[in-house]
Amino acid sequence: MDAKLYPKSPTILWFRKSLRIHDNNALLRATQVASQLYPIFILDPYYINPEKIGYQRFKFMLECVKDLDKSLRKYQSRLLVFYGEPVTVIERCCKAWNCAYLCFEKDTDIYSRNRDKKVLERMKELGIQCLVESGHTLYDLDILITKLSGQSVPTQMTGFLKLIEQVGPPPRPIEHVPTIPPLNELGNVDCSSVPEIDDIPGYSEFSSECNTCPFQGGESVALERMQQFLKREDWIVKFSKPHTSPTSFDPPSTTVLSPYIKCGALSVRLFFWELKRVEDSHSFKTKPPTSLIGQLYWREHFYLLGYTTPNFDQIQGNPICKPIPWEYREDWFLAWERGQTGYPFIDAAMTQLKQWGWLHHLTRHVVACFLTRGDLWISWEKGKDTFEKYLIDGDWSINAANWMWLSCSAFFTRYFRVYSPIAFPKKYDPQGNYVRYFLPVLRNMPSKYIYEPWKAPLKVQQDANCRIGKDYPFPIVDHEEMKKRNIQRMMQVFQK
Repeated sequence: MDAKLYPKSPTILWFRKSLRIHDNNALLRATQVASQLYPIFILDPYYINPEKIGYQRFKFMLECVKDLDKSLRKYQSRLLVFYGEPVTVIERCCKAWNCAYLCFEKDTDIYSRNRDKKVLERMKELGIQCLVESGHTLYDLDILITKLSGQSVPTQMTGFLKLIEQVGPPPRPIEHVPTIPPLNELGNVDCSSVPEIDDIPGYSEFSSECNTCPFQGGESVALERMQQFLKREDWIVKFSKPHTSPTSFDPPSTTVLSPYIKCGALSVRLFFWELKRVEDSHSFKTKPPTSLIGQLYWREHFYLLGYTTPNFDQIQGNPICKPIPWEYREDWFLAWERGQTGYPFIDAAMTQLKQWGWLHHLTRHVVACFLTRGDLWISWEKGKDTFEKYLIDGDWSINAANWMWLSCSAFFTRYFRVYSPIAFPKKYDPQGNYVRYFLPVLRNMPSKYIYEPWKAPLKVQQDANCRIGKDYPFPIVDHEEMKKRNIQRMMQVFQK
């Protein structure tokens, strides 16, 4: 951008999904045009709902916001926090501060795009210029669309990788933090500091049951975590995501950087180029789509599909989603969501989801398959909503895509490959340490029965202080029976 074309004027920088100082295109643009810079963050009532956004997810986001505020204070600035409908808040601020510019980052999910359309229309009416930057993805998605030259976005990774080859590597991150002007007078604008989650109505009641998340949000934590993993060069170049362990959680067998990238506390471009630097220094390395860089390509692929596919997060009106005739049993769904299915690995995973707000990707696969085509034959939309509520890396497009994948509604066609809630975890964790950690009721169950406690003789159950049907539930379904029935159902869908 030629900064000379834009006279310096009071400017609002609206922080959204790039809660960081480093590699922030919107921040750079704002500092180039600002005579006075007002950094704002809006707590949108649409999201502030414990039934929509769970405790751990909201807490992690607020930690990222608080860390950003701390960083801004080093420049004699601070983050101005507002609660309210974004168009109303921004209009009030623009008028109070006599702003000529509003800078923010392009967003991709349906709600955000509709919201931003309203913001842009109102700013145009007020004569305020909006400077919108790309920065939450490796590429500007509109540039990728242009490169397709009217062709549809590929639904398979092989096609997406060919597109990436044509486009070339993503832009490099911004090397230096721009000079952030100090924040002076606010006039009569009433704003807040970053709140504590327990001060937000509806969330305090969950604090006692959700205080075990081992991951803290924030740019400073994200950069430190990334640097620690970058030291493990041999691990990076040999990384293959299908070969990581779903029961390894201390430490986890993946980077757990996805929550920081999702919240924008870590630049995805910076992480990409740091991985590229490590890979280029080694002769051998795994390749996309299973390598670490491949995981960033998966993210980009699903973002592009979500950006271009109508109704991407639902069945109705979604052109890439098979209309599978799912059924719904509320008691089964609630047993799955609450970790009461009677299958210890499923229940331990759903307990971890609520306590930590995070699951290993293979564990997500198992519980998603169990809910949909594997056992319960319940729509992936229900599972998607649950993950969106609890996951601290809950990402609209990635979440929808993965649920379609695991339910064989799109992308994946080998419906006969069904995860066993018994054999699968036994392969990785024969002693059941993962189950014992998240389900203390089964802590004393012998390893022989840890994944099938209903098979334990009554004396064994009594010795373990865990009576099945009393202290821990019987299985809500017979896995082998449901698996066979549902494979036949899927066969009929695919034959059509």
